[in-house]
Amino acid sequence: MQRRAMKAWLARVTASTPTVPIADEETGCTLWVKLEHLLPSGSTKDRVASFVLGHAVETGALHDDSLVVEASSGSTSIAFASACAMLGVRFRAVMPGGVSDERVLIIRRYGGEVVLTPAEAGVLGAIEATRRMAAEDPRVFLPRQFENPLNALAHQRHTGPELIAQVGTTIHGFVAGVGTGGTLAGIARALREAGHPVALGRPRPERGVCFEGEPEICGGIPGVVDGLSRLLDDPLLGPIEDIRVTDAEAIRATRELTARGFGVGPSSGLNFAAARHLARRLGPGHDVATVLCDRMERYFSTDLFRDLRTATNR
Repeated sequence: MQRRAMKAWLARVTASTPTVPIADEETGCTLWVKLEHLLPSGSTKDRVASFVLGHAVETGALHDDSLVVEASSGSTSIAFASACAMLGVRFRAVMPGGVSDERVLIIRRYGGEVVLTPAEAGVLGAIEATRRMAAEDPRVFLPRQFENPLNALAHQRHTGPELIAQVGTTIHGFVAGVGTGGTLAGIARALREAGHPVALGRPRPERGVCFEGEPEICGGIPGVVDGLSRLLDDPLLGPIEDIRVTDAEAIRATRELTARGFGVGPSSGLNFAAARHLARRLGPGHDVATVLCDRMERYFSTDLFRDLRTATNR
């Protein structure tokens, strides 16, 4: 494996993404959205994939015959599939059954393998399957996104400082949905280190609360997982407020963002809705930031597009 190729890929992935202000009339605050969905494979997980694999190359943990295996509900697997395709290294995604067809197809188009584990076992079942694979094959390299501190460090060193520089004023609040917790932990550390008196929010989707006029929208927000992150146990972070957001509100916010020209998925809507909740609590005149996590194209078959499929009888 050539380190030059890895460094070229790293330079492409860690290039800055824009941060855009939205004047929110409802709260009287400015909501800053960092457009992480514009990264090469379509999500903020590109930063994690490049950082973890870069470290593995530099330390000699990754070899030409390695098989990178990761448990993920989608975006992380797509990011690793893209990175491994660039490096010429095999990749296997281990995902719970029921993930959208689009995500499976994207991974396979990059040349990655997809193994689906029982849906009822969730992401935890997928994680356990990757550990069994590693025990059986010494060529397996596990990024371990839910517990690897490099996940958060990628955002602490890159995403957070970018956000701070782009906003250019005091950031009073920051929210990010927790799958692995890396985005929230890493950016929060960067904000604390830079001296921002920031209130931190963790959006928690309320499943089973249906969308008016679309009663089937009760399925939760893909990629947001309770209880699996090991990256938020850090005294430096301080208190993190739980912000309840219904499925309906998250989908509505996602569609609002798309109508503004941001082609994003449901977790971005969850973040945006939660940022609005936090802004409302802080009061007018504050600046609250969040990230738009991934692109809408991997959700065509999900609840996000249900209204349009119904309208066209598809």
